[in-house]
Amino acid sequence: MFEKPLGMRDTLPELYEKKHRVRSSMAETMKLWGYQFIETPALEYYETVGAASAIADQQLFKLLDKEGHTLVLRPDMTAPIARVAASKLLDEDLPVRLAYSANVFRAQQREGGRPAEFEQIGVECLNEDTVSCDGEAIALLISSLKKAGLSEFQVSIGHVGFAQELFVQILGTNGRADALRKFLYEKNYVGYREHVNSLQLSSIDKQRLLQLLQLRGGEEVIGQALDIIENDKGKQAIIEMKELWDVIKDYGVEQFVKFDFTIVSHMSYYSGILFEAYAGNVGFPLGNGGRYSLMEKFGKAASATGFAVRIDMLLEALGSSQLENTTHCIFFSQERRKEAFLLASEMHEQGKRVVLQDITGVKNLDAFTKRFTETTYLIGGSANE
Repeated sequence: MFEKPLGMRDTLPELYEKKHRVRSSMAETMKLWGYQFIETPALEYYETVGAASAIADQQLFKLLDKEGHTLVLRPDMTAPIARVAASKLLDEDLPVRLAYSANVFRAQQREGGRPAEFEQIGVECLNEDTVSCDGEAIALLISSLKKAGLSEFQVSIGHVGFAQELFVQILGTNGRADALRKFLYEKNYVGYREHVNSLQLSSIDKQRLLQLLQLRGGEEVIGQALDIIENDKGKQAIIEMKELWDVIKDYGVEQFVKFDFTIVSHMSYYSGILFEAYAGNVGFPLGNGGRYSLMEKFGKAASATGFAVRIDMLLEALGSSQLENTTHCIFFSQERRKEAFLLASEMHEQGKRVVLQDITGVKNLDAFTKRFTETTYLIGGSANE
């Protein structure tokens, strides 16, 4: 009788503390890199943010206001920030660096353990279209994950234009490549191979499509990519990847980065570099981002790069690492209550966590004390540590 809506979660105190620590450490890193935090409403108009978000319509939570307008719970943060930036922040035509930490909402047809509400923390570098900006976003992602406590992870980098141009070059139209894109997005490489082998193509073209799956690794895959692409747009994507690698090396974070030319996105507004962050014990990307063109939908021609990290996925990647959370409990009797309050006040001023507990209010003292790192008893005439 106390069930929650499908996909919704309660966050109990221990998990909340872990989320808070991770969120705070990442937010501080983003601020140090010059990003300013912004908040947007949880509710947006369907005709603007809902339509621009590139999230499937069946995943949107919709409702009507009293005037009959269709509203949506924000399904991501990129579209709301693009709305704000296009209308209020880009008048001087200068780069703008924004950050956010917010819950987003995406309905799940069959939950399967997937949340319909989850928290993202991320950044958007708006109105700048340089490879340096793409490199900054990747380096900041790496720095933020390290600050959160993650030591072993990988950022895979691709380009939306490479696979797209390869498919157009071989298959002729984008429509014929939809199935291949779906297999790549789902990381279903077996299905991809089977579909390629079923196509009415020459053995050479099939081989080129299959070679795409091998373009994953270090700097050496740049040359391999050049071997299978012929048109100028595809080659331009490779040039951007090479320039990006140089930027990443200058940041000194290349040990965390690999190329992956198979990366595609279901977000239709991505227009260039794509990247995804993975950790060993999580089966899904814990963060992703890239270059996109979305401001045009809000009347402003400006390119941008950004990324978002799923806090729940990051916590899963961090595993059972213990949160340093020393809490002191002061038990007091009525006659020593003021002394307990003064002691707690002094400890609070020292930045210590202190719980004040009337001894008469606890029925199971042994069970209660197990919650705390340290305890002090102010009962009767003396204090006992």
